[in-house]
Amino acid sequence: MREVFIIGAGMTQFGRHLDRNLRDLGREACLNALRDAGITPKKVEAGYCGNALASALQGETGVGQNVFWEVGINEIPIVNTENACASGSTALREGWMAIAGGFYDLVIVAGVEKTVMPKGTMLNVGAAELETKLGDVFPGQFALIAQKHMERYGTTREQLAKVSVKNHFNGALNPYAQFQKQVTVEEVLNSPLVADPLTLFSCCPNSDGAAALILCSKRKAQKMKVRTVRIAASTLTSGTYDNQRDITGWEIEKRAAEGAYEMASLGPKDIDLVEVHDAFTISEIIHYEDLGLCAPGEGGRLIDEGATKLSGRIPVNPSGGLLAKGHPVGASGVAQVVEIVWQLRGEGGKRQIKNSRVGLAQIMGGYKEGDTRACTVHILIKD
Repeated sequence: MREVFIIGAGMTQFGRHLDRNLRDLGREACLNALRDAGITPKKVEAGYCGNALASALQGETGVGQNVFWEVGINEIPIVNTENACASGSTALREGWMAIAGGFYDLVIVAGVEKTVMPKGTMLNVGAAELETKLGDVFPGQFALIAQKHMERYGTTREQLAKVSVKNHFNGALNPYAQFQKQVTVEEVLNSPLVADPLTLFSCCPNSDGAAALILCSKRKAQKMKVRTVRIAASTLTSGTYDNQRDITGWEIEKRAAEGAYEMASLGPKDIDLVEVHDAFTISEIIHYEDLGLCAPGEGGRLIDEGATKLSGRIPVNPSGGLLAKGHPVGASGVAQVVEIVWQLRGEGGKRQIKNSRVGLAQIMGGYKEGDTRACTVHILIKD
């Protein structure tokens, strides 16, 4: 395989953009990435776009063709990916494979979504699954996971709340985050109960937003003499769909992480910063464990120690994560990588991680038979 580099990164602010449509949001993110790379749209040889909900919520299909045309990209091959919350990161993997395999030298990857619904409205996702029809929706699923983790390992409500506190602190330093206000442990614990033990501030918001990346081959990057961040690993896994599995961890994530570490010839101790799928506070604690940042059951201890803070030994979600930055489903996986690119280039602003060279992005999504549909892990290196 050829080496693949990111030479451009851009995104919109995540949040409630009631006056903007998918194409408008996508255009902003793509233009930002193109400008960051210093290239014109005509240099792009193929496009990959992640989106999960446009057909259900806006009645729009062919999102990639619509978004890329907004910035003058047409005629080239364009691929749309839908893989739940991993839609954008799956698009990134497709773009990575296309260059690694020698098919193209320069491609654009985007993720875009509008998920803001009227207050009190639940996203109509997974409606075809029996569990969802019976009322087992995402907050309930993760509440059960949290209860089992607390029962087995002694994880506390305060430890869960500290995840939200940490990520809102980081989000307050990120101009692209939906929520830029800090919260306390007491505020998290006393916010409205959603599904015991998860409160409102334990859950990520529905968000609108877009993010984009420009990928190119090593030969192209050297010829263009641009700043680069190398994609050292890209993995994608699907679930086992075994309802008897241990719900205090995700085997799908462990496989994705193991494959990424092997591909990059690195291990958990080599990672300088991490962006994970913290749709709920319990998620981040389990991701610590599944990614090998600590042993199973010790995620609560890690947050207590402050190890995952900006100043800790392994900062997690410096962007604010989904809890504070927001979660436009199809865009989140790309935005995680945008944040890591900025961090590795020393462009993290007030949330900059010192001396960061290696970053890892993990995201998963969907629900089937008590398991997750898709999980991606990307490892990026500043060479």
